[in-house]
Amino acid sequence: MFNVDKIRQDFPMLQGKTNEGKPLIYLDNGATTLKPNSVIEAVTNYYQNITSNINRGDYKLAYLVDQAYEKTREVVADFINCQSKEVVFTYGTTHSLNQIAYGYGLNNLKENDEILITVAEHASNTLPWYQLAAITKAKVKFIPLDKTGKITVENVRKMLNENVKIVSIAQVSNVLGCISDVKAIAREVHKFNAVLVVDGAQSVPHIKTDVKDLDCDFLVFSAHKMCGPTAVGVMYGKYHLLEKMMPLMLGGGMNLHFDTDFNVKLKAVPYKFEAGTSNIEAVLGLKAAIKYLKEIGMDNIANYEKQLKDYTISELKKLDNVIVYNPEADIGIISFNVLDKGKIIFGQDVASYLSKHGLCLRSGNHCAKNLWQYLAVDSTVRCALYFYNTKEEVDKLIEVLKTTTLENCVDVIL
Repeated sequence: MFNVDKIRQDFPMLQGKTNEGKPLIYLDNGATTLKPNSVIEAVTNYYQNITSNINRGDYKLAYLVDQAYEKTREVVADFINCQSKEVVFTYGTTHSLNQIAYGYGLNNLKENDEILITVAEHASNTLPWYQLAAITKAKVKFIPLDKTGKITVENVRKMLNENVKIVSIAQVSNVLGCISDVKAIAREVHKFNAVLVVDGAQSVPHIKTDVKDLDCDFLVFSAHKMCGPTAVGVMYGKYHLLEKMMPLMLGGGMNLHFDTDFNVKLKAVPYKFEAGTSNIEAVLGLKAAIKYLKEIGMDNIANYEKQLKDYTISELKKLDNVIVYNPEADIGIISFNVLDKGKIIFGQDVASYLSKHGLCLRSGNHCAKNLWQYLAVDSTVRCALYFYNTKEEVDKLIEVLKTTTLENCVDVIL
């Protein structure tokens, strides 16, 4: 049975106070998540008890770390339903998307080929494609969103043609919180022999993910958005595509041989993509995070978050001074602004005022700068819920928003 009060005991940060002496109400889970004791212990254990590099040492301690590291690959593979050799460790979603853009794109795109994205994409799923297009003289085109901000299969179908080689979309928007029908989109994309890249940064932490069922060609996500450490992520790719890709970085640990005649032989997938010393402790922390999420159950997490999201939107809509931009969000990412005398209060000022009351929310454009042309507003305040948040925390947010005025916000800044 899902017990949020019991779950909250696993997170040390939820037991303390903010700098203002208020209980911490952390609602910025779209940016990063809090870490449970099991993840902290896994990272600490590496530093305290088993510090060693991987794939280099011939002593027992190094062997044990090698085994623990590779076990994480198996845990990830089981979590998203793929082969362990299709799991590449990266430094995060951004690194993964750049690896795909340059490792796959440079060898497969030419002048006048097309890359499809949307205006809702994060910078990490926009700028690499811009640069790839500039290098190859391909074209980036935008799949239209519907009136609720969703990517529809129909709109994808309208944009597809024989020139499209890559379609790259977020499964869940980090601003609008809507879930894309990746499985149906994949069917359409593959009719034109294009590849589908899925940014799972905001989906993998919240909903059950099965890459075989989705039939996406690539899926990327970050550990820190799913209770794991920062600076480690995953790039899943279908094995035959990974085999043909070149690594973004070269160095130690990813080659079998090189000599003064410039002969270079790389290791097999996935190791050819993992140059240098990786964040070993973070990878081990990722394993602990996935085990923790699986113990709670991804379906339990999704169901609880939906209830909390529905409650939050319902309460926000009751406020005369709040405008919600995505009332039809599928998961707990809610973008809104606060009004004073009919005018929007600058989001950063609102976030600062909320912070005074122990509330942690993000403001700004959330790295999705193209989206603001669609929303006709240049920034929002974002409430991003996770499974350790509660209705009581939402009630506190609503209570403080009722007192949020331009004058009160200015008082905090001054």
